[in-house]
Amino acid sequence: MFNIVLVEPEIPQNAGNIARTCAATGTRLHMIRPLGFEVSDKYLKRAGLDYWNLVEICYYDSFAELQAKYPSGKFYYFTTKARHRHSDARFEDGDFLVFGKETKGLPETLLLGNEKTCLRIPMFEKARSLNLSNSVAVALYEALRQTDYCGLLEAGELHEHKWSEIEV
Repeated sequence: MFNIVLVEPEIPQNAGNIARTCAATGTRLHMIRPLGFEVSDKYLKRAGLDYWNLVEICYYDSFAELQAKYPSGKFYYFTTKARHRHSDARFEDGDFLVFGKETKGLPETLLLGNEKTCLRIPMFEKARSLNLSNSVAVALYEALRQTDYCGLLEAGELHEHKWSEIEV
């Protein structure tokens, strides 16, 4: 199981979308306070749809509290300031993928000293950043790909239809 960490998320719709992605992938979600919304926020609930019972969410008052709980955890910090691509990292089950708030990203105090595990999702040079929920999905699915989508359903099923039932 991978771990997604949101440091001070601000937008409930993003957090809801991320919770839904975590639910669909069996990923644990960690949220570092302060949050820019109430966990009862209607936009948060709506974005997560009916997946809330499928995701484990843990709350912390600081990033240090999270690190103390997982002292041997391997943390990857996603930032536009990184020199290494997200696809160059070698992810393993249990890793923590850390993302900052929508308006400012991760604080540099957290990035300094962790340059080797700071990762960037490549993008066009004139773009400032990707949407937070999109960034989480891109990073998480790269980690899942590297671990062969362990535990995830990989095949769907088409249902036969009679041509007369299908409107063209």
